[in-house]
Amino acid sequence: MKNSTFKSLVCCFLLMNFSCKEEVSLTKNEQIEIKVDSLLKLMTLEEKIGQMSQIRHFEEDADVHITSKYIGSIIHTEGPTPGKTALDWQKRFTELQKKALSTRLGIPLLFAVDAVHGQNTFEGATIFPHNIGLGATQNAALVEEIAKITALESAATGFNWVFSPCIAIPYNDKWGRVYEAFSESTELTEKLTKASVNGHQGNLSDPKTVMATAKHFIGDGATNFGVEGGETSLSTKEIQERLLAPYKVAVKENIGAIMASFNTITGISMHANKALLTDTLKVGMNFDGILVSDWKAYSRFGGNDIINAGIDVVMAVDGDLGSFHKGLKAGIKNRSVEISRINDAVKRVLRQKFRLGLFENPFPNADLVKEIGTKKHREIAKQAVRESLVLLKNQTQILPLSKETKKIVVVGEHANSAGLQSGGWTIHWQGTKENYKGATTILDGIKQHAKGEVVFDEKATKQQFDADVAIIVVGENPYAEFFGDIGHESNQLELTLTKEHQQYIKTYQEKGVKTIVVLVSGRPLVVTEQIEKSDAFVAAWLLGSEGDGVAEVLFGDYNFKGKLPHSWPTSTEDYKGKYGPNFWDDSIKPLFPFGFGLSY
Repeated sequence: MKNSTFKSLVCCFLLMNFSCKEEVSLTKNEQIEIKVDSLLKLMTLEEKIGQMSQIRHFEEDADVHITSKYIGSIIHTEGPTPGKTALDWQKRFTELQKKALSTRLGIPLLFAVDAVHGQNTFEGATIFPHNIGLGATQNAALVEEIAKITALESAATGFNWVFSPCIAIPYNDKWGRVYEAFSESTELTEKLTKASVNGHQGNLSDPKTVMATAKHFIGDGATNFGVEGGETSLSTKEIQERLLAPYKVAVKENIGAIMASFNTITGISMHANKALLTDTLKVGMNFDGILVSDWKAYSRFGGNDIINAGIDVVMAVDGDLGSFHKGLKAGIKNRSVEISRINDAVKRVLRQKFRLGLFENPFPNADLVKEIGTKKHREIAKQAVRESLVLLKNQTQILPLSKETKKIVVVGEHANSAGLQSGGWTIHWQGTKENYKGATTILDGIKQHAKGEVVFDEKATKQQFDADVAIIVVGENPYAEFFGDIGHESNQLELTLTKEHQQYIKTYQEKGVKTIVVLVSGRPLVVTEQIEKSDAFVAAWLLGSEGDGVAEVLFGDYNFKGKLPHSWPTSTEDYKGKYGPNFWDDSIKPLFPFGFGLSY
């Protein structure tokens, strides 16, 4: 039978099953459920397993696997990009989509990306402050608008699924993903989760929106000593009250997907934890979306155990695809995996594809390309920068700076690098130290606003001690998961400034120059001494592409509005236990409490 003829029969089958209900007034979701059930009845086991498989677009046999293994979704990760321009990206994804549509049932692909602070994998897109900065704004309306723009620019580069937002509750600043989460406050995280989900998803069938993913379920930010993928030893009550609450909000707002976490609870990998994945999330919270695994989960966390626990879509990357298909077929044959579990997973995938309208509109919209990195979008990103800045000290009232200041020296490489000011998950997985297309730096903004002389002293070696004021920009180098953990074997990260950056500050302070310190970091750092000796101190977090927004606040065009999304530590001794100063010992008081923030 020719493929086109078969597809015509499929359409007739779906219509027949729908027409039997035509006398009853059905909701849109009820109509979708009928279509899902009807399509599922036509699928072979190979086609079902294919829908549960996610591969990278640049893998050697990706094009072949889409048609031979009936792949259900594509992920873009660190590695070769789909092309130089957004249209190139769309073209590549269109090619892959056409291959999926050429298969027997013509089920369209999902295209996924880690767009965690804007479409951060595409150079030229608008990059927003990381979630920790958005948490400092406490502005739900702004977070929703940012999510809308992220969805739009992601759709413009060919995606219909983003792995965002991260709604973890970080317990220890040693964790390398603190910046991906909004706050240590469950209440604030709930509020911003609702805003983010609604902004990303909106009307799912609208080509300007995408399917969102809440991550990582559950306990990712609450591991002992902040170790990525470590053990989360919180009590059941603590997990229920502090960690599950944002997920309940996400599910209530019809989040399309949830990603499982790397960590363990009571020694059981979350990917294989049926009690939490199925009993708590799917049954108890009535989550009807896709439960997607994290990286290479099939081989890492127990093979078919993760399917039985409730995982619906597997990131079958780095050689996992063959073992996943072979292993799952064997599991079904020997009855260690029930076909009902497979059917449930596939129904969840199909359900979201129908909700996204992919069967009617499977291809990206070329008209959206012009929306990438627009002035309007960048103004929203700059607003987020301004509102995220937290003023920790202004004892001498040095701020706001006069634009008439005769001479300003700007110190530190972070002042003149879009990559350094943006952190991880920016252009590359672990970030970049270089400037990238469309971005402005903190130095750019200072030069634009100051009417007097501005000198850049990158390494504090130019001895510009006649300056009226030194703006010293220090902070962390970019990092992402695993490699950002304090104490990880691959790095030499500390919870303090590097000796080099400490010296930048000392060099000018010891010469009596008034100093404004701007800290660019993905988490609170122990900078008690630097705060004490500075005239003003600003926590700027990870800014994204609009670094010039910092100057608008320093020079008084806007006042400081940001409030600490995390308690601020006094000493590295605050972290001698499993958790940070706000969690493990009430007798240890933070230098600044959650919610602290000065204004002029």
